[in-house]
Amino acid sequence: MLISTFLLLILIVYLIYHYYVQYGPIGRLINNIPGPSGYPIIGNTLQLLISREDLWKLLKILSDKYSVWKLWSFFEYIVSIRHPDDLEIILSSTKHINKSRLYNVLHPWFGTGLLTSGGSKWQSRRKILTSAFHFNILQQFVEILIEESENMTKSLKNTEGTVVKNLVPFISEHTLNALCETTMGISLKEMNLDQQRYRDAVYKMNQIIIYRMMRQWLRNDWIFSLTPKGREQVKILKILHGFTKKIIAERKVYHKYTNGQYLKNFGEEAIVETDDVDNIKKRKKRLAMLDLLILASQENLLTDLDIREEVDTFMFEGHDTTAMGICFVLSLLAEHKDIQDRVRKEINAVIQENQGKLTMKSLLDLQYLERCIKEALRLYPSVYFISRMTSDYVQLKTQSYLLPPKTMLHLNIYGVHRDPNFWSNPEIFDPDRFLPEKIQNRHPYSYLPFSAGPRNCIGQRFALLEIKAIIVSLIHNFFLEPIDYLKNVRLVADLVIRPIDPHRIKFIPVKT
Repeated sequence: MLISTFLLLILIVYLIYHYYVQYGPIGRLINNIPGPSGYPIIGNTLQLLISREDLWKLLKILSDKYSVWKLWSFFEYIVSIRHPDDLEIILSSTKHINKSRLYNVLHPWFGTGLLTSGGSKWQSRRKILTSAFHFNILQQFVEILIEESENMTKSLKNTEGTVVKNLVPFISEHTLNALCETTMGISLKEMNLDQQRYRDAVYKMNQIIIYRMMRQWLRNDWIFSLTPKGREQVKILKILHGFTKKIIAERKVYHKYTNGQYLKNFGEEAIVETDDVDNIKKRKKRLAMLDLLILASQENLLTDLDIREEVDTFMFEGHDTTAMGICFVLSLLAEHKDIQDRVRKEINAVIQENQGKLTMKSLLDLQYLERCIKEALRLYPSVYFISRMTSDYVQLKTQSYLLPPKTMLHLNIYGVHRDPNFWSNPEIFDPDRFLPEKIQNRHPYSYLPFSAGPRNCIGQRFALLEIKAIIVSLIHNFFLEPIDYLKNVRLVADLVIRPIDPHRIKFIPVKT
């Protein structure tokens, strides 16, 4: 009798609270926003217990139908916005700067580093890391990026004749190499680390994180630790953290061996001694992002765990997002032969003008290639959404919706990039959209491949430089032809946009 009375009281309290959430001050504001109909009490919960592929399809359907939409589950709401005016309100603000609690599922992997932290900790980390991507530092990286591009080309030429490649694993291998040799200052080949195991672990962790994000939002993430995926995450994290710990340890040993003399030069232009003929020594004297973190730890600004947080974050963000960007650029060029030929003509002219040697300046001179990259990132932005939490009431400009504090926001980057109100024929690949005269009057928040505002991507210049450097050698040496077409590609909702199936293109040697 007592148990049944107690359960009845719980049910009554639950229903009262549910009624308050749904029809109280907050509920009335949220219910003004359209979205798919749900069931009483559980809302859209059942619609969201779906595969990653079906989740991607659902997000796309909602994005095409609404400029602003909502989903709800029990006592939780998520509101998606895509209009540039609304995106600007959030992204340009220093008030709504904190990520939503969806990102809590990243804490076991990244801790609370630059991607996941908020408030004063985020500001402190951003300040420390900004100089790691100064123009002078990026200049030192160009030689490494070009060398990695040439390594890709050699691997294809060694096969002889036409080569068919599944793009994602092929490109990811080389972007991981490039990232480690630039921002981490170490060579995976010299360290003999198993990068295939690391990349496989990254891919599996992506799948787990989306699974967890949905359960986190649905308030049943406690189930996760009881599932096979929960046990799998523990094993994967051991691989991921083990990989980055070895990288950090290797770089610390180098600075200990050299008495930290090169750390004192951080930020200076002439870091490499001109009379040093040993290429490995030259490379190690180039200061990287990891060196900046080590220097900050020596000044008691960071702990060893703080260093690992940032290294884990950049190891993922720096290689996986860039790899996917390159894959989609190559796929689009393969499917548009006229655009590919124009890119090749520009590359050949720049290479000839520089006597076969590429530099930072020659990469920057490749303006048509840059427009192709930007257009590919419009159609397929690696990071297709951002989730933020409002810190106060927010008045949207779209139909004047008012959002209450602590609203979980889905910033729909993929949606705004294909909004026909801002992009004519948005499904068409047209690099000339990014001609200077066409950019001039475009809404600055209608194109957000690297986010915008105070929390924009700190490594965006590095990413564009890497994408350019890797593509140049491939286009210079090979004609690209599609095997799998993008119109048939099945995309999935991961942390980054990616195809679920192998995506292959042909590399046909250019005869000289």
